[in-house]
Amino acid sequence: MNRARRAFLRHSVLALAAPLILTRARAAAEAPARPLAPSRLSVRAHGAKGDGQASDTRAIQLAIEKAGRSGGTVYFSPGRYVSGTLRLRSRITLHLDAGATLVASRDDADFDPVEDLGHESFADDETSSFRFALLQGRGLEHVRIVGAGRIDGNRTSRDGPKPIALRECRRVEIRDVTIANAGNYNVSLLGCDGVEVVGVTIQNGYSDGIDPDCCQNVRIANCRVESRDDAIALKTSFALGVRRATRNVTVSGCHLTTIHNALKLGTESTGDFRNIVFRDCTIVGRQHAWKGDLSCGVAIETVDGGRLEHVSASDIRMTNVRAPIFVRLARRGRGQDVPAAGRLRNISISNLSAVGAMIASSVTGIPGHPVAEISLKNVRITARGGGGADLVDRPVPEREKTYPDAYMFDDLPAYGLYCRHASGLKVDGIELGVDRPDARPALVLDDVSRVIIRAMQATPPVEGGPLAWLRSVRGCVLDGLRPRTETKTLLRLSGMDTAGIRIVRSDLRLVETVAIVDTGAETTALVRSAETSASE
Repeated sequence: MNRARRAFLRHSVLALAAPLILTRARAAAEAPARPLAPSRLSVRAHGAKGDGQASDTRAIQLAIEKAGRSGGTVYFSPGRYVSGTLRLRSRITLHLDAGATLVASRDDADFDPVEDLGHESFADDETSSFRFALLQGRGLEHVRIVGAGRIDGNRTSRDGPKPIALRECRRVEIRDVTIANAGNYNVSLLGCDGVEVVGVTIQNGYSDGIDPDCCQNVRIANCRVESRDDAIALKTSFALGVRRATRNVTVSGCHLTTIHNALKLGTESTGDFRNIVFRDCTIVGRQHAWKGDLSCGVAIETVDGGRLEHVSASDIRMTNVRAPIFVRLARRGRGQDVPAAGRLRNISISNLSAVGAMIASSVTGIPGHPVAEISLKNVRITARGGGGADLVDRPVPEREKTYPDAYMFDDLPAYGLYCRHASGLKVDGIELGVDRPDARPALVLDDVSRVIIRAMQATPPVEGGPLAWLRSVRGCVLDGLRPRTETKTLLRLSGMDTAGIRIVRSDLRLVETVAIVDTGAETTALVRSAETSASE
């Protein structure tokens, strides 16, 4: 190619490219500038001492206000920063570095007072107040509290401010911090949407650990909670002045040590609970100093008219809890003119193991309002046992309006599982045992319909008592039973309405008596299929 042709082509390409280059240059000039990396604002640079003596409230708040204007990070270097109420702002990050501790002032006057809500919340101040707090926020977006540092509630009893209290906030992240010595709810969330609480450690808590109330789209993961009250408690209170649901919440990978409930829905339940997942958690129960053993592993409750549905708990391991499972529908009626039961249905509990349980797990509704579609699969519970025959026929009160707790019924007529006022109960692969001889049945069903019991294994009661007692049970299939050698009696049937009890695909050759039928119950209530082998 000659020089003239090359020159012609070069100039032609430049001429064609020039408009494109100019267009891109103009677009770049007109486009908004890319945001700079968020600024990091040291609280010390704003006057904080961090000496554990002087009040650093004013200096820290100054840094927060400045970060709120630009969307920056408020940075705490190693030190002890004493403070009263700090009002968070949207689009900020509080970063507590390793060795940094934000300490709540010992003087309650340094904190915003409990607010007047302007309506009846039907709950205590711990649940309804979000101003009496160390870190406080309302109506915020994109708030982060992170770092390897600590927040010290600086209390030695159940009083004082909440370490973190966020109301009606969106896009919240609390990650890796340690909260210690709090006299109030440690992480308190009301009406929030899009929350992540990850890798948080709570030590020596005098009140609840993490409480999402009327919140949605919440993830709590890999946390360690040590609390004298509930470790993780989901609520639907009336603190917002309206009934609102808690939904789409996942709790996973947590280690919980508690005197009371470890994983709980309720007690406040004026709104609904939907789509809740508890997964892969370990639980350790501890004694109350003077009240004794109160703890419960998984507590699922609605007693104030709310609907509770689509809840699952799986891969849960627990030690020394008073009651491993407590499922309760009742009509306490907070926030209701006339107390009325809500609805509790579609609950799945699977791959749960517990050792050292002190009383039976229970699944109970109230007359006319059964819990429904409850599934227990691969549940293994070893109780301490020691119950006498006198407990078997002890009446269990309904207590429809009583505060719900796993110890509300005292000792139950079963050592393993007690179910009353239920419909659509499925028990699959459950294993119940005791450390000491116990005269009670492993399983008691009372006013229960549409039941499937499959492959149940249980330690037989002493004194020849029945392995399971079915009272007013309508439609029950017992499938794949292979009772142990020591089993004297498999079933006790009571109640004139007990009917449709079928035993299928079971080996009963080691059982001396398949069923005893109480006076008033029909002898035709029990049917054995041809697939079932027996000693008779």
